Formats: sequence, structure tokens, C-alpha cells
Amino acid sequence: MVKMGMLIGDRYEVMEKIGTGGMSDVYKAKDHKLNRFVAVKVLKQEFSENANFVSKFRVEAQAAAGLMHPNIVNVYDVGQEDGVHFIVMELVEGITLKKYIEKKARLSFKEAVSIAIQVCMGIEAAHNNHIIHRDIKPQNVIISKEGKVKVTDFGIAKAATSNTITSNVMGSVHYTSPEQARGGYSDEKSDIYSLGVTLFEMITGRVPFNGETTVAIAIKHIQEQMPSPREFVQEIPVSVEQIVLKCCQKSPDRRYQNMAELIRDLKQALMNPDQVFVDTTGYDEAGETKTLDDVVALRTEREVKAQRRRQQQENAYSSEYPEEGYDQYEDEYYEDEYYDEYDDEYYDDDYDDFEGRKKGSSSTEKLTTIIAIVAAVIIGVVVIVILANVLGLFGSEEEKSSDSSSEASQEMVEMIDVVGKKAEDVKNALLEYGLTPVLEYEESYEVAEGLIISCSVKPGEQIPVGSEVVLTISAGEKGIEVPNVVGMTEAEAVSTLLNKGFKISKADGFDGSVPVGSIFKQSPEGNAKAPADTTVSIFISKGPEENKVTVPNICLQDEMTAMAILTENGLTLGQVTEVNHSDPAYTGLVCVQSIEPGTFVEKGTAVDISVSIGPKEATYKFVESIQEPNSSEDPNYKSGTLVTVSVMADDGTVLMSTQTTSFPLPEQSITGIKSPTGIVKFQYVNQGESSTVTNDDGSITTIEGTSETKEFSRPVTFIQEEE
Repeated sequence: MVKMGMLIGDRYEVMEKIGTGGMSDVYKAKDHKLNRFVAVKVLKQEFSENANFVSKFRVEAQAAAGLMHPNIVNVYDVGQEDGVHFIVMELVEGITLKKYIEKKARLSFKEAVSIAIQVCMGIEAAHNNHIIHRDIKPQNVIISKEGKVKVTDFGIAKAATSNTITSNVMGSVHYTSPEQARGGYSDEKSDIYSLGVTLFEMITGRVPFNGETTVAIAIKHIQEQMPSPREFVQEIPVSVEQIVLKCCQKSPDRRYQNMAELIRDLKQALMNPDQVFVDTTGYDEAGETKTLDDVVALRTEREVKAQRRRQQQENAYSSEYPEEGYDQYEDEYYEDEYYDEYDDEYYDDDYDDFEGRKKGSSSTEKLTTIIAIVAAVIIGVVVIVILANVLGLFGSEEEKSSDSSSEASQEMVEMIDVVGKKAEDVKNALLEYGLTPVLEYEESYEVAEGLIISCSVKPGEQIPVGSEVVLTISAGEKGIEVPNVVGMTEAEAVSTLLNKGFKISKADGFDGSVPVGSIFKQSPEGNAKAPADTTVSIFISKGPEENKVTVPNICLQDEMTAMAILTENGLTLGQVTEVNHSDPAYTGLVCVQSIEPGTFVEKGTAVDISVSIGPKEATYKFVESIQEPNSSEDPNYKSGTLVTVSVMADDGTVLMSTQTTSFPLPEQSITGIKSPTGIVKFQYVNQGESSTVTNDDGSITTIEGTSETKEFSRPVTFIQEEE
């Protein structure tokens, strides 16, 4: 039992509880050996005698102990004492990304991409150490008070002994990859899928798939087409949309193959958000050409197929993953006893590895389930191939062998006749091809509700990727009039639209005609007719767009974070130089920026930075004359004695050595000394006085005096050289 004030491991004093999870509690503690605060995760008492739970609890420490990276919550220690199993981690003051998204509703694409880059860098460090996280989600990403993004909770991570690992462990179902949902192998590309879903949630404020049960959501990840984030927020740049869709491809081979590729495109999206640079050639078979008609037909057929198979697939999953066991993987929300500084979800535990799985399921039943699923998938593929051939999706041989240069420069899309087709199908098809559908609703007695009445682009017309296509959609005979909320405050507009039964999508923008926080544009426009469940996009004014921006403070940030902050604020990173800085805390971080924080500058201004490579090594000099030994040093010393004089630094370096019979020695000038102190060493021989003795025969004998070797040192302090 952990109590406040108790000492764990003879060094960690428990201060207070700051979080709790399914298997463990987390405490703020003081490390008395290193005099710092840490987070101590302790396995709950009811699990401490279960070898299986103890083993899973230790997996987190084993997986993350070898990882030291600025974007990973570091694990310092792991141990067991009197039946208490604990992990000691870095204590990060901040908020989880999940809570941050909830507070802001959704993030700007620049902020989301900047956060995603840091998350990628942390996961890349884990992948480079052959560690796969397998539970990437906003709850496991924490943003410190200093703005540093850190990945945490490697509770279901595993070290990859080969290129892939096989496991039935699944993290939170909203973010799980299709291969994890199937209970199959998971590798680095599974983390990329989960990160894509996390980026989707950052920029839209919602997850792509929802359902009444965890099984239903898992099946959607396996079967249903990933929706485009621009379907919910039209202002998202095409490059960010393509990055999300590439991360979330059903087939791992069509995703980014490693974090380095993803980081490269995310950086490019920050600098050139409206450019089309994401390599999407893997999405469809090479050389195939599809019209919008083909896409609409294929999507409709796919939905019919998915509906036919869903019940069979869900039954199979219900057998394999019963709700009572599967629910252990739903997100756990805990009491916010320390919310302002720490977020309990940061310490979310997802260790339960399908403990609720039916114990009585035989291997034969599991094999039958797997065979049924595989057979359903194969049949589905055959149906798609047959349908594609009928519709001419694969094209003629001449089309397949068409010039690759035209494919590379394919920036145009041929529009087809969409009048009379289902609006939802056409809208999704336009989004797939990089076009931006603008929806307008009109009451109609002739065209059924939800079908397209007219289109702003004529059939057969070639239009550039990214163009807007205005679709006029039938609201039926009794469409609801969309309230005009332009000029209202955000709260008033939301309340008005919700009361009329409409859904809402929010976006920020600049407009000087309405006050800050009020609506300056909406789509569909006010007084138009639309079905009750239509999503109305409202645009909230941030005031007039100024050409001047404020320079942020980027000191004490690493180079990558500094670049992201500057980009988000409409500035660019200029020249980067490496310099010495006297404060060791600045090592590896920005210590100087060319423009003072708070300064107003033109958008796009380049800010030069200096990154510290650590304090400059101090050097010293010896500039003084050397006096002869004095009486206190050697009362027997005689002037004129031959003396060896040496000057030595405390590190053992001999700076000077000479012999002389004359003192003082001329003033020395020795520079570049590495030690601040040293000695002047004297070595010589004292010769005693000779004496005479008168012999008995009257002769005189001279007796030489005795000699004595003398050696002593005189301490000296060197003068520090100016930088």
C-alpha cells in the first residue's frame, strides 16, 4: 500500500497522487539522490500477485528504458520493493493532446503539423531502436508547459525481433490500424496509421470512424474508406489532406514506409501547404485512369459489398473479441485531481491484452473465423476486379502504355455529368481527386432530396486539381431554411444552427468587416434551403489581416521546434550558426535570435538563429617574472647556484623549463593554458662549504663540503584570458 510520505526504493519520496489507470496509480515523488521531482507509476495491489500482470507492467519500462529523446517521456528506473512494483519516469507538467484538442475544438493545420513533426521524431527514435509503440493516440501525447511535445505510455509496445511482430494486442480502437484490428502483425507502419488518425483528429476535431460498439469501429477501420478531412473542414490544405490519407491507407505497403518519409512531407506541408507533392501513385494500380463516373460507381459498389459483409464480419469479431473483454481498450477518463498541471490520461494504462477474451474458444473455432474472414476478403477482391473490368476501369492497353510524362504532369481532371447522382457519392469522389466541392441546397419538387440538381462545371470540361466545384443539391420539397448567422457571435451562431437541426463545422479567418469572434461567412449561405442534418460551415473572424506579424520567442527551443514556431507565425527560418554559450542549459538549443521577440515585422521575414554548442572552454595565461628561492623556501640556497626552473599546469602539462644561475628570470608570457592553477618547480644542488685540516706533519688537507639535492614547488594561479 503506497502512502503519502513513504520512501520507495530508498530514494523516491511519495508526494501526492496525480493519476490513476486500469492497472496502476501514478504519484508525484521526489528523488532524494538527484534532488528532482519524478513520476512514479505503481502497479495496483490487486494485480501485484499476478505474474501475468506484473510481466505486462514491466513491458513498458523494458520497451522505453533504452530510449532517450527530447520527444519521448524518459524512463529513469524500474524496481520492486516489498511487493510494490514501480516504474520511475520523467515528470512532465502539461496537458495531453486529447485535452488540448477538446479545449480548442480543433487545431490550425500549421499547429497540428508542427505537433505531428515532434511526435514523428519521438516515434522515429523508438523505431530506430526497434521499438514499436502500437498505441499512438492523442491521450498518449503530452504537451509540456514549455510547448515541448512528448510521446508517452509504451505500455503495449514491444521490441521487434524481426521486421514485424505478431500480437493480438490492440490499443484504443478509434486509432487502431486495420492489421491490428484483425489481430495480425503490426510493425512501424501500424504506428504511422495511428499517427495519421491522430493528425486527422487534430485538424478536424473528430475521429474518422465512430460506432456503437468497439467491434463496429474496428470493422470500419478494416472495411470502410477513410473519409477525407476536407469533408469536415474545407480549409485544410490539399497537401495535409493527402498526407493524412497516405498515412491511413488500408494496405501498409501504400502508407509511408518510415517516419523519415513522413517527416519530410510534413515539413514540406508547413512551407508549401497548397502544393501537390505527396506521392500517391501507390493508391491505385500504376497506369490506370479513372473518371469521376468510375469512382462514383466503384464507391457505390464498395458500400453495397461492405454492407453485405458487415454482419458476417461483426459476428466473427464478436466471437473472437467479446465486448466485456474488448472494452478494456476503450479510452479511460479519470478524475482530474491534478488537472491544471498534469493530465491523468497521460498515464493511461492499456495493458489488459484481451483478458476478457472467451477462455473457451477452441483453436478450431478461431481457425474457422480466420478462414471465413480471408474468404470474404478474397471474394470481395474478385468482385471489385470483375466490376472494374466491366466499367473499363483498367482501360485499354494503349491507355496503360501512355506516356509517363503526361501521368507525372496530371494536374487536370475531366468533369463528368453529375446531375441526378447522389450528392454524397459525388462529393467524396471530388475530394479523392483533389477538387473542392462547395455545397448549395435548393428546395425542389422535381428532384429527390440528396440528388444533384446542377453543377458549376460542365461535363467534359478539364479543370485544375484544387478547383472549387459548386454542387446545387435538392433539399426536397420541405427543406429547412438555413439561418443567416453572418455577423453573429460564435456562441449565437452555434445556438441558432443547432436549434434548427443543423450540424456545424468551424474555421477561423481574417475579415475586417465584422468584430473579432463574429461570423463573417457561412456555407451554405443564409436563407438557402437544406436538409436538417446538413453541416453548415461557419467562419469566425480574427479581425483584419495585417501584413505585420509578431516575432515569437524561440530561445531555449531546438532548431526543429524553432522552425515550426516561426512557420506557424508566418515567418521563415534564416541562417543557422553554431556558437559557444556560457550557460550549459543552452547546449543544443537556440541561444540568440536575430530579431527580438515581440518585434513587428513583415510576413515571411527570415529570422536567423544561433544554436549553442556548449560553453567555450576557458583558457589562461602566465605573465610574470620568477624570483629566486627565498629563505623560507630554502635557508641554504646561495645566489649563483645553477637552478632548473619549470612551470607546470595542474593537468601535468609542462609549460616552460629552463636552467639559470641568475634571478629574477625575465617576465614570461605563456598563453592557452587549460588549467587555472599550476606550480613553479625548482631543482638544484646545494654545495656545502669546504674546510681545511692541518695534519701532524704540518701539511694542510682540504675537505670538500657535502652536497644536497634540493627540489620544491611554488603554487601559482594563472590569469584567465579574455574571450
